[in-house]
Amino acid sequence: MIAPAGRLRLLAVKYAVAAAFCVAAVFTVVVTGTFAGWALFPVGPLTLLSGVEIPVAEGLARLLAIGAYVAISMLGLSAIGLFASTLTVVPVGAMAATAILAVVAQIVGAIPQLEWVHPMLFTDRWFDFADLLRSPPSWASFADNALLQAAWIAVFGGLAAWRFATRDILS
Repeated sequence: MIAPAGRLRLLAVKYAVAAAFCVAAVFTVVVTGTFAGWALFPVGPLTLLSGVEIPVAEGLARLLAIGAYVAISMLGLSAIGLFASTLTVVPVGAMAATAILAVVAQIVGAIPQLEWVHPMLFTDRWFDFADLLRSPPSWASFADNALLQAAWIAVFGGLAAWRFATRDILS
């Protein structure tokens, strides 16, 4: 507790822990859901959105790809939360602000009159994981989502680093 740690290093570790939690949470849901599905329903070929049946092994691979897609989506949200955490000394406030921003972004994304802003929203491509459930799967949406989230991580990670490096630590 008495060893000094640089502010940016502390912030990087904080984001790394948040990112690890995102990945662990997503894959915990994937594994738990898979086993629950196997317990309740017969295991067999899977029918994709395009109507094509694929074997179980390929279905599991696609399920893991969807998990990776969701985990990447959560990394952008985590960067926003990281920035929010530098604005307050109340952790619940940062969590609430992050959750509210996710809801607001979804609402803005549903308003046709604001179509010009949709591609810039961090939630814009959240539901495009369905492209991985088609035959053949479309990986373009995976790459587009990863680039979008990387932009949000860069912007809000940079803002968090700037804010954290220039503020007084109150608690």
